[in-house]
Amino acid sequence: MKKIKKLLVANRGEIALRIMRSAKEMGIATVAVYSEADRNALHVRFADEAVCIGPPPSSQSYLVMDKIIEAAKATQSDAIHPGYGFLSENEDFAALVKKSGLIFIGPSAESIELMGSKLAAKAAVAKFNVPLVPGTSEPISDIAKAKQIASEIGYPILIKASAGGGGKGMRIVENELQFEEQMERAVSEATSAFGDGSVFIEKYVTQPRHIEFQIFGDQHGNVVHLFERECSIQRRHQKVIEEAPSSVLTPELRKQMGEAAVNVAKAANYFNAGTVEFIVDENLNFYFLEMNTRLQVEHPVTELITGLDLVKLQIKIAEGEKLPFKQEDLSIRGHAIEVRVYAEDPANNFLPDIGTLKTYRRPQGHGIRVDDGFEQGMKIPFYYDPMIAKMTCHDETRIKAIEKTIRAIDEYEITGIETTLGFCRFVMDHEAFRTGNFDTKFVEKYFKPELLKTTGTEDEELLASVLAFSVVDGISKKSEVHNSTNSVSTSKWRKNRVQ
Repeated sequence: MKKIKKLLVANRGEIALRIMRSAKEMGIATVAVYSEADRNALHVRFADEAVCIGPPPSSQSYLVMDKIIEAAKATQSDAIHPGYGFLSENEDFAALVKKSGLIFIGPSAESIELMGSKLAAKAAVAKFNVPLVPGTSEPISDIAKAKQIASEIGYPILIKASAGGGGKGMRIVENELQFEEQMERAVSEATSAFGDGSVFIEKYVTQPRHIEFQIFGDQHGNVVHLFERECSIQRRHQKVIEEAPSSVLTPELRKQMGEAAVNVAKAANYFNAGTVEFIVDENLNFYFLEMNTRLQVEHPVTELITGLDLVKLQIKIAEGEKLPFKQEDLSIRGHAIEVRVYAEDPANNFLPDIGTLKTYRRPQGHGIRVDDGFEQGMKIPFYYDPMIAKMTCHDETRIKAIEKTIRAIDEYEITGIETTLGFCRFVMDHEAFRTGNFDTKFVEKYFKPELLKTTGTEDEELLASVLAFSVVDGISKKSEVHNSTNSVSTSKWRKNRVQ
């Protein structure tokens, strides 16, 4: 396969920038595509070339396959990297890229299609003896038959859309009386969200941990895993904090799960980057959940504990190179934690809070990495995912990584919008997280908005002391009070904690 000289990145924001930086280090020219809302975005300015592909809505720009292919041909690009989200797991797009004579930086269209269907994926991996949650292996539509199966499995059970994701088309059923109503809702939501009402039933794990394994395969049949990521801190079934390695896996369990992840990849004849997700119960039994056929948002934690650049590896695999290492060559180095900085208000059910970044200052220091696509003064567009940045901290041990993350959160300054930084700080301080004794229900078990409103930070206590002294000392000039407190600075998320 030919070497890639020019790469079009079919995405936006921080992931587009992250891909372009690695490509440039490899001597590969980069092409950005952008909607009218992203005309001044950082990824557009960073790329060697940029092509506008339509109006702000993604359905008229980032999701229009023909426009992206046209942009690639017009700029004489050799390959397309889809990033994550948008068209990254669309088998039709992967096939169209290949049909157009371009290289798709990712797996084959056949692998994407197979793993895109939860039922088809379960059937494929079952042949490789990968542990599966007890449940149906075929779509269910007959309510009476479904009820019988649910009774045999034992309540609580989970009804899930076969083509689902992000918690859509998913219903927990506690008992038989709830079954019919919840199944009708699941089918309706799945049909509306995915155009496919197929659902299946499985046992509901009541205290689940979400642990996933990064896998990599080449086009010569070699597959390895790059260890696990713990992704149990979630809201609305979507991740907010990830870490690697997991605090609960023993070396023996890590080996078992890693081998299962590799077998999942082999079941799909998989190559390039992929992530195999598992549910782990309170007894550390693990079950295959699904496979994401792309680069993950949380890939930086894997990069920091392995020392590998996953994007560069993706490009080399797409060019036809073999994996440059074997499983026994890989090892875990220290501990990494990633927090997602969303433009959301944790005090208001994590609803998006769109606005302008009046202040935006990133934390710095050894072992701190910030992947973002914004700078001070930019607006957060409401057309897309509200993630501002991902901040990842790396250190020798888990507790040191936690303390570094706390320091970095405190140093991060964002004003103009609400963010999830305060919530992430709350998690880092919580005993359940620090001891590793948590699951995917962390938010509903422990988090309440009022817990973000503490008695005050050190900066605020200093300010109060200065003002108190001023009153006692009889200082009346407002300008003097202003001057005496001018050096006090707190980030917006910290101010929110004391309002």
